[in-house]
Parts: sequence; C-alpha cells; structure tokens
Amino acid sequence: MMSARNTQRVNMRNIKYSFVIPAKDEEGSVVILCKNIEKVIKKISNNFEIIFVDDGSKDNTFKILKTLAKRDKKIHVIKHRGNFGKSVALQNGFNLARGEIIFTMDADLQDDPKEIPNFLKKIKEGYDLVSGWKKTRHDPKFSKVIPSRFINYTARVLTDVKVHDMNCGFKAYRREVVENLNLYGELYRFIPILAAKMRFRISEIPVIHHSRKYGKSKFGWSRSIKGILDLLTVVFLTGYVQRPGHFFGGLGFLSFSGGFIIGLYITYLRITTGSIQFHQPLLFLGVLLMTLGVQLITTGLLAEMVVYSQKKQDYKSFILEEI
Repeated sequence: MMSARNTQRVNMRNIKYSFVIPAKDEEGSVVILCKNIEKVIKKISNNFEIIFVDDGSKDNTFKILKTLAKRDKKIHVIKHRGNFGKSVALQNGFNLARGEIIFTMDADLQDDPKEIPNFLKKIKEGYDLVSGWKKTRHDPKFSKVIPSRFINYTARVLTDVKVHDMNCGFKAYRREVVENLNLYGELYRFIPILAAKMRFRISEIPVIHHSRKYGKSKFGWSRSIKGILDLLTVVFLTGYVQRPGHFFGGLGFLSFSGGFIIGLYITYLRITTGSIQFHQPLLFLGVLLMTLGVQLITTGLLAEMVVYSQKKQDYKSFILEEI
C-alpha cells in the first residue's frame, strides 16, 4: 500500500531536477554522495529530488537510505525484493522521477557531482541526452577498462552512434527521453544508442572519474559477455524493432528464392535428361531452403503482431518498499 507521503508525492508537479541512483551494497558511499549532490544542486535550484534504488543490498545500505529519507522529504528510496540488475533499477527510478531534467549516477562515489553544471550547460544547448565520458578512467584495466573500450568501439561501428563511453552511469536526460525508454537485461549500457535511434539529440562531455573508495565492484568478465550479446540485441532492436517483418521476411525471401531456383534447375534436368539420380542432395537442399524461407517469413509476421500489441515493461512487482 502506498504511504501518505508517496500519495502526496504522486501529485507533485514542477520538479525541476531528479537524481536516480541505483545502489547495491554501498553503505559507505550513499551518505557522502547525497551530501555532495545537495551541495552542488542547491547552488542551482532548491527544486530537486534524489531517488535511490536499493537493488538487493545485503549490507546496511537500505537502513541508511531509509534514515536519510525520513530526515529529508527530497530524498526517496525504492527497495527491490532482490538483485534484479541495473536496468530494472533505472526503469523503476525513472517511473518514480518527476523532474524535467533527470540525472543518473552510480552510488560508488566514482562520479563527481561537480560535473552537474556542465551537463546542464550542454542540455541548454538543445540536447536531449548528455552522456558522461570517463576519458581518464580509474578502474581495473583488464576486467573493466579493456572490455568496456572494446564493446564501445564495436557499438560505434555497428550503430554509427559516436559516443565514446556508452555505459557511463553519469548522464542527464530530458524527461521525454526516459519516458520512451524500455530497459531490461543489460540494455542500460546502450541507452545513448536507443535514444539516438528514436531521433533524440545526444551528446557527451568528459567527466572526472574517481577511484572507488568503499565496497567492491559488482561486475566482471561475465558482464562483458552479456554486454556483447545485448549489443547484438540493441542493433536488432534499433534497426528493426518497428519492422521485424522486414528482417525475418528479407532472410526468408532470400532463402525461399534460393530454394525455388534450385527447384527450377532440378525440374529442367528432369525434363531434359529424364533423371535426377545424381542430384538428389541438391533437391533436398532446395526443399530445405524453401521450407526455411516460409518459416522465416511466418516468424516475421508473428513478430509484427508482437510489436503491434507490446506494452512497456512493468517492474512494479519487484519493489518491496517505497519511502
């Protein structure tokens, strides 16, 4: 049941700035981060909110956040039933955020709130999404930096979206961008691509990146492998999400055409020579290609039906408590 405070919050209007911050086992960082954000944003405006999303912490992170929220009405906390990943945390944070401009930051103190005015300056130039670029990065080289650079390079080549650091957690969005995002899996890593393909104006700025002071990194090589697979998903979604029938139908047409041509050739041989004894494997290949072509075209039509009836992902059931 929604508390009286949250009922009041739903009715709030004209929030200028929202901060959405996923956190998992960051008990040593969240208080410092909150103070640092407030120190910077209060020089710009007092019309802001900070939303923490506790994604299954096993330490005292939620207890500390709960105390912060009780002391300050500008701070709000979502607690997940377990660890569902950063995409779910961001999506639920976006759903709760009321700001015209929405910032995302990591909770580990590696992002510096002093960069906030630089993001806003870029937003005022007319951009819809401004992504941070950790040009000088203080992370483990082999487990994070090298895999990240490889994935970023591959993403730029495959999508033609010229952002150096797709996965930087420090970003600023106009509200229209987050309202059109539908995150799951590791798709949060490629938000600039998703936004660019929806024709939002995107840019990036170099940001200060600090070494981690508290806690441990939650990511390793398995995350990089998932990232590569999700990059392929993003390439498909951004290229064919509104027209999957073109992708599957195109492949199906090529396959069916190849099989049909083989069938015509076999028919020609049967008429002119009276035998296809030595061409039976070719006949089987032709039948296989035509069958596969029909299946792919059918898959495309079914995908079009799914796109037509799809609904935005809803992760509200993952929330255990909201303050």
